[in-house]
Amino acid sequence: MAILGDSAAAAAIDAFGTVGTAMVTPFKHDGTIDYPAVEKVATHLVDLGNNMLVVSGTTGESPTTTDDEKIELLKVVRGVVGHRAKLIAGTGNNVTSHTIDLSKRSAAAGADGILVVTPYYSKPTQPAIAAHMWAAADSTDLPVMLYDIPGRAGVPIRTETLLGLADHPNILAVKDAKGDLFASAQVMNRSSLVYYSGEDALNLPLLSLGALGVVSVAGHVCTPQFADMVAAVVNNDLATARAIALETGDMVDALMNHMPGVISAKAALQAQGILDNRGTRMPLLPADEEQMALVTAQLTRSGYLSE
Repeated sequence: MAILGDSAAAAAIDAFGTVGTAMVTPFKHDGTIDYPAVEKVATHLVDLGNNMLVVSGTTGESPTTTDDEKIELLKVVRGVVGHRAKLIAGTGNNVTSHTIDLSKRSAAAGADGILVVTPYYSKPTQPAIAAHMWAAADSTDLPVMLYDIPGRAGVPIRTETLLGLADHPNILAVKDAKGDLFASAQVMNRSSLVYYSGEDALNLPLLSLGALGVVSVAGHVCTPQFADMVAAVVNNDLATARAIALETGDMVDALMNHMPGVISAKAALQAQGILDNRGTRMPLLPADEEQMALVTAQLTRSGYLSE
């Protein structure tokens, strides 16, 4: 199993870091990207303790941003955070040639790695998923993190497929939002692939099974606690890790279980004064007043916002 100190884990830490947030993309009232707000959010997240930012993931509303906007986002975030955090570009989509092109452009723009999601909607077979991922990994020399999220993609990346993809020298890690802890443990045990929790409710279970870190949405708020949780698991201090998981549970619930994470994250950032505007691009709508009140109330109860 991949644990801190072995060569696979060391390579993944060097490539990706350990504590990451899939950052939101702020918009102006007219629907254009608010790049000064992008700088503010990126700086805030790194200052909170993230050593990895995913730019243009689903939480960054990647389905509604253009390729040119994705590249500009990457450049703007790099310009403001420098090399204080690894920048992972979300380049995966459901067209293989598009994924390859965006991966190449992201590499040229200075990404440290790429995140490639299972092709969605088309429900490809497992050999087709493997071929897609392999082609994306062949397209650049960047390290690759696979994103296994059947709830959005419609199909999982099955264990045998993941074991085969582990043979590609650029494919180092999996962002796991499959919700199948046994399957994840099997892949960690039988391959060099390093795991990151991609589902905040399962951060501690996945870390306890051997995951190296997290790629979070709730990290827009809870990064310091998640960083402490990762450190506690590394130090075999399960009591502390469990206490952190329980302490952050209500905040994770408010952010992840009542509306899409991008909507709640933007609501939280606005409540905390990081964002002036919680706008989204359709088909998403920003948090309404009831949703805003739910997030704000939990921020206050959990101590992230002063009354």
